[in-house]
Amino acid sequence: MTYLPPDEATRARMLDTVRFDAAGLIAAVAQQHDTGEMLMLAWMNRAALDETLRTGRVCYFSRSRDALWRKGETSGQVQNLVDARLDCDRDAVLLLVDQQGVACHTGRRSCFFNAMRPEGLVETSAPLVSPDSLYGQG
Repeated sequence: MTYLPPDEATRARMLDTVRFDAAGLIAAVAQQHDTGEMLMLAWMNRAALDETLRTGRVCYFSRSRDALWRKGETSGQVQNLVDARLDCDRDAVLLLVDQQGVACHTGRRSCFFNAMRPEGLVETSAPLVSPDSLYGQG
């Protein structure tokens, strides 16, 4: 499935309908488009969402760095956009993506690996890649 970006005027109209929070952010959930696997949750500001819609490569806003964060720019684990969907209140966005490699900074495919079970937290998957190798520290 090939992503077709909307033109600038259409993007601007769509972005004007998004309900960003008081900090100018919206929650963004990334889901693998063909399997339904939930990959991660991150944040986007208007610039990140606009860049994502314009380029088809997912861009988030890093609250810790106070800067745009292009998924995969340091790790090579890129997310290509297939579709973007706002929820009914337009205050959260679902990103259907084609994830290249792992999505989690821990080296796992998904960030959702801590299952809350009667016996406590259980890790449901092991890292597929060393986090050190993802970020050039290994």
